[in-house]
Amino acid sequence: MNLNWEGIMPAVTTKFTKNDELDLDMFELNIEAQIRAGVHGIILGGTLGEASTLTEEEKRQLIEKTVTIVKGKVPVIMNIAEQTTKGAKEAAAKAAAYGATGLMMLPPMRYKANDYETVTYFKEVANSTDLPIMIYNNPVDYGIEVTLDMFEELLACDNIEAVKESTRDISNISRIKNRFGNRLRVLCGVDTLALESLLVGGDGWVAGLVCAFPEETVAIYELAKAGRVKEAVSIYRWFLPLLELDISPQLVQNIKLAEVATGIGTEMVRAPRLPLIGEERQRVLKIIEEGMITRPVLPDYKALQEC
Repeated sequence: MNLNWEGIMPAVTTKFTKNDELDLDMFELNIEAQIRAGVHGIILGGTLGEASTLTEEEKRQLIEKTVTIVKGKVPVIMNIAEQTTKGAKEAAAKAAAYGATGLMMLPPMRYKANDYETVTYFKEVANSTDLPIMIYNNPVDYGIEVTLDMFEELLACDNIEAVKESTRDISNISRIKNRFGNRLRVLCGVDTLALESLLVGGDGWVAGLVCAFPEETVAIYELAKAGRVKEAVSIYRWFLPLLELDISPQLVQNIKLAEVATGIGTEMVRAPRLPLIGEERQRVLKIIEEGMITRPVLPDYKALQEC
């Protein structure tokens, strides 16, 4: 499958039962909702997917299940977040074997690699696989920034094709486009900067609240790309209090509560994460409730996908 690295790509949550096993039935319900809404890819095993808690067997099940559900309609992308180069190569090989059509890659975990080490890590993994790769650039949360000079070196690898831009510096999108054009596709990785990113030339949005609100998320993208900015802004302004739930250490719990409200998820998380309690739970529920009450009527954005 050709991977264009554009559009809405949900970083989906992993669904669990009360017995702390994969809830593949609820997972399928959510993925089907994403596909109906018109998303352009599915990303597994990110922070929202609680990847650090998943076993190798569970990762296999999630990839194979997703491939079965989407039936080739959209690419299935697996996140690689490993501590060693050897481990990352093995993870990439397994993702390919299980049916993934692309990879998202974080820098080495735990060890704070320098620029040379980071570039070498990405290049060695890229050279070990034929799968296309999106680099996840999130220095705020992971302490390592992939600079433009580093990308200059990385693009020697033909299969490094995109960046999930999470530096929080909106100007970085224009810097990337000025230097690399479409050689490096740019997808926003911060929900609260998504529309702004699209309007300055971003190619897509790796989204979080899309897990609960897929139609609204895709509508913003399609309207923005069609030049119907006023309509996109109206939906985005409604969405913003919900999108801010993604900018939190408890983003997984927050977004899973939102999935409960829209009927396409549960709030089951895997320990040491625990469901929200007390005042924080009530604060988040109030935001979600207000969003549900004021949920906008969407224009026929799907017609724009056919143009």
